[in-house]
Amino acid sequence: MRATRRATRHRSRHGRWWLLASATSAILLAVGFAAFLSTSVLPGHTTVAGSVASTPADSARVLVPTSTEAKSPATTPAPRTSASATKAITTSPVARPSATAGSASASTSTSTSTSTSTESAPLAGLIEPGVSYHGVATNYAAGDGDGACSFGPNATMMIAAMNYTDYDNSKACGAYVLVHAADGASITVLITNECPAPCAPGQLDLSQQAFAKLANLSAGEIPITWQLLSPQISNPISIRYKTGSSQYWCAIQVIGHRNPVAELEVETSDGWQQLPRTGYNYFLSANGSGCGSTIRVTDIYGQQLTISGIALSPNVVQATNVQFAEH
Repeated sequence: MRATRRATRHRSRHGRWWLLASATSAILLAVGFAAFLSTSVLPGHTTVAGSVASTPADSARVLVPTSTEAKSPATTPAPRTSASATKAITTSPVARPSATAGSASASTSTSTSTSTSTESAPLAGLIEPGVSYHGVATNYAAGDGDGACSFGPNATMMIAAMNYTDYDNSKACGAYVLVHAADGASITVLITNECPAPCAPGQLDLSQQAFAKLANLSAGEIPITWQLLSPQISNPISIRYKTGSSQYWCAIQVIGHRNPVAELEVETSDGWQQLPRTGYNYFLSANGSGCGSTIRVTDIYGQQLTISGIALSPNVVQATNVQFAEH
């Protein structure tokens, strides 16, 4: 009898638990179905399947703008030795002298050359052929004619100092310049010196002897025009090693050239080496490379003279038998 009552109570409790579980399941199913309807049926909602790492929305991203427009490179001032450097003077083209064949070949085995005569001057500095330059002429007491170009005394004294701008780190040294005064008088001078500030671009400071060919010295300053020449000269060029030159250090100078010198190279075991130019008109080999070896000289027109047999003798002017062709 007691066993029967315990079994009946157990079945009663089991029945209540089953009813409670069933009711709970039904409620959960109803809630789940309602959630499904709210996320998949109602507009403006998106179902997210599973858990993923969050990423910023596009509207929150910081975008770095890019441009397809080409940027201008940083401006680097052109060196004064550039042929394309802007001149601070008024220029106007004049008729270019006709180039002649002019032989620059050597007659001995110690000096040889090749000539490439052209109408253009690709290696010209601030002074270009075929251009008329405007400025003023002043005058100075030039002594024996020596100056910043280091040529030494001058026999004729028909010389001039080039303004410091157009002097162009001595690239104007040895240039022949035809100078015209306003009244029609003219004279050819050789550039042997530099005229420092306040000499302006276009200005020539003539020796008193040269200035007197154009005007009275009392005039002080006169307006002029001038242009580069490639004159008819018969003397060959000469080479000089500077005082103190040796196999460990040397400086080389070209003297008596018809056209302005643009480059000087020396032959080394590694080939031709171009030497830098100094403001005192020598080409410098600071470590002695090529000192005493074959020399190659190039003018502003690109003509080259190759010279061998020049001794490494300091402060001695050594003549060659070559000259640049006339232009």
